[in-house]
Amino acid sequence: MAMVRVRRLLLFAAAQALVLWLLCLLAWNPRVQTARTALGDWLNGRHLYPCAFLKRPAVFAHGDSHYYVVWETTCASGTPVLEWWAEAAGSGPAPVRHYTKPSYRTIDGAHHRYTAIIGPVAGAARVSYKASSYRLSTAQHTFSRRGESERTRVLVIADNQNGPTVFRRVLDAIQRHYGSGSGPDAVLHVGDAVQSVDSLGDWQKQMFSPMEDGGGYLQRAPLVFVPGNHDHDKRRTPNNANVYADMYHGLYRTDDLDSVAVKNGSYHRFHHSLSLGGARLIVLDAECPSEEQSAFLERELRSDAFQAARFRIVAVHIPPFMEFWDPYAWNKKGEKHWGEHVRLEYNRLFREHRVDLVISGHQHNYQRSTVRRGEDPARASTITYAIVGGAGGALDRKRVEDWHMYNTTFLDHHFVAMDIDDRRLSWTAHNIAGTVVDSFVIERQVHGPPGAGRER
Repeated sequence: MAMVRVRRLLLFAAAQALVLWLLCLLAWNPRVQTARTALGDWLNGRHLYPCAFLKRPAVFAHGDSHYYVVWETTCASGTPVLEWWAEAAGSGPAPVRHYTKPSYRTIDGAHHRYTAIIGPVAGAARVSYKASSYRLSTAQHTFSRRGESERTRVLVIADNQNGPTVFRRVLDAIQRHYGSGSGPDAVLHVGDAVQSVDSLGDWQKQMFSPMEDGGGYLQRAPLVFVPGNHDHDKRRTPNNANVYADMYHGLYRTDDLDSVAVKNGSYHRFHHSLSLGGARLIVLDAECPSEEQSAFLERELRSDAFQAARFRIVAVHIPPFMEFWDPYAWNKKGEKHWGEHVRLEYNRLFREHRVDLVISGHQHNYQRSTVRRGEDPARASTITYAIVGGAGGALDRKRVEDWHMYNTTFLDHHFVAMDIDDRRLSWTAHNIAGTVVDSFVIERQVHGPPGAGRER
């Protein structure tokens, strides 16, 4: 009789373990996670969701010594504050804690957005922050700032629009690549995070929730965001829909957060530049070419910061040279002319000022081309164009052009790990299974003229 009871207890325990295992599988299933986010968004829209953080504080790179933090609650949280502090490398005195009152914007009754700037933090090795109010509080988040001679790990993704389930699978592969104990130091998103810029549900389901669930990269790796045509409202009107893609207004004057232009939504400038370890990165807006942006680009390309950088990078959503798209839209709807100025105006400047790497999205697959530029050994001899539009959106597999230049073409979903140190830039593209589909290295001499080196 005792043996029977033991056997039943063992069977019961095994059944419980099996049920728990199945529940864990369901909880981590990308489809279930997407459905859960959609349900939460539906409940929140009907004011059936409890007062809570809808979007935990997300940190965006904001120049070289500032960061822009965005969070959102389902109710007006009351007397909110962003607490932050910066620490230098090694031991030292306790860091000074700063308390910043955020700018508040009511998007609708269920979406209350807060924005604040961290900085200046020049010389800091680590930055920590948390958002709180008398009703709500987040956990402390910390991110690292690497020096020019240290390795800086950058995750490169684009075009997860309208594919949240696939995007979660890509994020699973990213977590496997970096491991549980580490991760990227920054994320470069080259545009089209959502399908519709004016859909609050798209921003939640397709961008914020997957990235929070899939590694928490929005909290612990500053995001460099390059707005694409789907997450870009080009209207300069007070009711424009750039409620999450406007992180770079006030880039040069941090007090611009309180300006009238920002409050009424009419401010419009997405181009900017920053350093990532030993690389200098210029971000361009492919959707709104302007005399201001052209002047900015030439000024930045000629700047000492760009020319003295070990690696010189430009990120722009629409590639200079596209080969895959929907043939009808390409030929009959005139979409072949989208971003034509990138190839006709900007690309000439890229080559003239020795840009090493041009990173784009827009085209939903992966292509990489390394093109000879000149024979002068004292100058960088190649320029590399990379298209990384495979983070989740429906794939482009129909060829519409052939530029006879791409070394590698991969027509599936993927992500890129880019590691930068003082001597080399290592680029590795992975598919969802984690298999390497392309890689290259740009090497530099530690001593010698800027641009001296080779790519292999």
